[in-house]
Amino acid sequence: MPFYFENKPALIAYVTCGDPNLATTREVILAAIDAGASVIELGVPFSDPLADGPVIQRASERALKHGTSLQQVLTLAAEIREHSQAVGLVVFSYLNPILRMGLGKFCQVARLAGIDGTLITDLPVEESAEYLREARKNELATIFLAAPTSTDQRLKLIAEVSTGFIYAISRTGVTGARAQMTGDARALVKRIRRFTALPVAVGFGISTAEQFAAVGKFADGAVVGSAIVHAIEQNPGREAATVAEFINQLSALSRQPSVRSAR
Repeated sequence: MPFYFENKPALIAYVTCGDPNLATTREVILAAIDAGASVIELGVPFSDPLADGPVIQRASERALKHGTSLQQVLTLAAEIREHSQAVGLVVFSYLNPILRMGLGKFCQVARLAGIDGTLITDLPVEESAEYLREARKNELATIFLAAPTSTDQRLKLIAEVSTGFIYAISRTGVTGARAQMTGDARALVKRIRRFTALPVAVGFGISTAEQFAAVGKFADGAVVGSAIVHAIEQNPGREAATVAEFINQLSALSRQPSVRSAR
């Protein structure tokens, strides 16, 4: 997956699949790709999304009301892959839906659908041996969350088993847009780089062009989730167009010469 980070900072766009419906999700993703997103995180709706703030919680609730399933998300991924070979596709899920499908079956179907990697938010790296075996068997990148509170020993372990990129959480707590970024993210990325040459993407709280550009000065990519999901929620009927406009705004500042030279 590292080649998806050739244009830095790479924009990683998260969407909750099935919110407000799968057809709209498909339109939003295609619009995001056309607007310049390097990687799409396909969020699998879950009934108890403990790591997520209220915006994504509401999106999960709406998607589940329509019966959106992991299998439907993988089918959607295959449709997106037919449209674009140049975008990274990552399944972003809690563990329970994957266990219900079966780890082995999930990894096989995900790979056949054109998925590049998976991030299971509530699977501790220390308990991931079976998942790692199945993912490697199917050539899926394994992506883990690294937090500011992670010890160096844990960061080293995460670096050893990660094969796509490392997702650095900008702060403790749940997902959600924030007016300001903390200094924790820069320090965490610096610590992670001691253990790996893999790309490092920063997420949790990035919602403005200024934040995206700032993260691009020290990380390889930035994950934008709640701000995109909020834009979808607030603009019924114009979801795809609104997301495309938002992504263009995020990318515009980082393309300025002063930002590129800072890398």
